[in-house]
Amino acid sequence: MNQTHIRETPVDPAPFPAQDEGRSNFCPRFHYAVELLGRRWIGAIIFVLMGGPRRFNELLGAVPGLSDRLLTERLRELEREGIVARTVHDERPVRVTYALTESGESLCPILDQIAHWAERWVDFVPVCPESESA
Repeated sequence: MNQTHIRETPVDPAPFPAQDEGRSNFCPRFHYAVELLGRRWIGAIIFVLMGGPRRFNELLGAVPGLSDRLLTERLRELEREGIVARTVHDERPVRVTYALTESGESLCPILDQIAHWAERWVDFVPVCPESESA
């Protein structure tokens, strides 16, 4: 199965349309990235990890309405994409932490801008427990 993954090194932005050229050219990379980051809980998980490495239960407690099953699924997805790194610490009991990779860290300014935009333009929407599915 041929899967698309986030690159380890950035691509020269020259092939993408300039601001004044409009957005009529479809860009599969942009579409893939938006679909990935727009999946339920992905943005929230990355946003929490912007504060530094976290253990599973710390992530679970930091994102209201997120189930452990979905957190596990999303963390695995983010690991496959190279956005999050899972580290098993050689301790007893074993400790596992999750942290942003270089690729994940490069999303921080973007998510900061989204957070600023949301503060200005989005009315508060409470997280409902029944929103766990998806």
